[in-house]
Amino acid sequence: MIRCVKTAFQTSKADLERLFACNRISAEIWNRCLSIAKNYSVQHDGKWIGKTVLQAALKNQFPLHSQSVQAVCHKFLFARDSAKQAKNQGWVAKYPYKQKKHFNTKWVDQSFRIEGSALYLSLGIQNGKRQRPIKITVPNLPDAEIKEIELVYDRKLMVSMSYEDGKVAPVNAGNQVAGVDLGEIHSIAATTEENKSIIITGRKARSIHRLRNKKLAEIQKLMSNCKKGSRQWKKYNRAKKYMLGKSDRQLNDVIHKTTRQFVQWCTDNEVKEVVVGKVEGVQRHTKKKKRKTVNQKLSNWRFGKIQKQITYKLEEHGISVKMIDESYTSQQCPCCGRRKKTSTRNYTCPCGYEEHRDVHGSKGILSKYLHGDIRYLGKTKTIKYLRIA
Repeated sequence: MIRCVKTAFQTSKADLERLFACNRISAEIWNRCLSIAKNYSVQHDGKWIGKTVLQAALKNQFPLHSQSVQAVCHKFLFARDSAKQAKNQGWVAKYPYKQKKHFNTKWVDQSFRIEGSALYLSLGIQNGKRQRPIKITVPNLPDAEIKEIELVYDRKLMVSMSYEDGKVAPVNAGNQVAGVDLGEIHSIAATTEENKSIIITGRKARSIHRLRNKKLAEIQKLMSNCKKGSRQWKKYNRAKKYMLGKSDRQLNDVIHKTTRQFVQWCTDNEVKEVVVGKVEGVQRHTKKKKRKTVNQKLSNWRFGKIQKQITYKLEEHGISVKMIDESYTSQQCPCCGRRKKTSTRNYTCPCGYEEHRDVHGSKGILSKYLHGDIRYLGKTKTIKYLRIA
């Protein structure tokens, strides 16, 4: 299975400056991709530039390895295509347009070599002469075949390495299917065919988001009273970047803990298949008066990261993941079929049916997957409630 690890490294002062220069050159390549793509579209009546033409236009123009240049090109094309896909699904998205000062540099395939704990990062051939590679030392290199290396900045320069660990997902002997309802207040709510449920709260992530938004507003207000580029403005800008970086690390930690607890619950309950309701585009069905408030809440909801982490962590245990449409699974009563929205944490129906709102949603997703419609699956036996500290 493919793994990724981000770690610090050691190098000389001169090579450290060269690494910073690499990220500045990668930013120049990105900016060049923007201008080439724009000019091509104008000259060809709105037609998009392809990978082959774009790579040819960037060839032998920058003092980086050719594969590092191509990696920036591929990221640009991926960002453009992803924006188009999001627009087609009804999301508000923008095509790549921002100029960059720094951009992660990537070395793949033959552009680096490993000798012991040392990594030699190639800069390719310039003016007919091969440039001296950059040497960095990583104390704990993965004992596996490294596929690619990316230079990232997280308070300091670090390397992110993708590698093949050689492990194969085990054969899962479970016999249960679990329906999963993702939410903002409760990050994950799931129910198995045996009517065993779990609820993992997302209030920790919400509190981090709210504090971040409050601090961000305070800093931006102070920055607005300063001249852009002044010494005081730069001081506030550094504080903003520090605050955003810290909150991102806290949120990633919460998401990792949440998904790890869910995966452990799945293995304990012999789950072999997990069905997750698609939550993309839920704001499009919101009334216009409430859409601004809903969008503000959903902008703080990192359901995409939760989905990705659930998927790769479950696959490690041989548990498959499927996505289905979750329309009306939280609104429709499984007994009488009546639809209603509830503002409380418990779903109640005049016919007498009662259930926790998020457990009700997860049961609806499970029923929709098993039977094609929303049916009553029986009384919930146990609900495990977890709070992430």
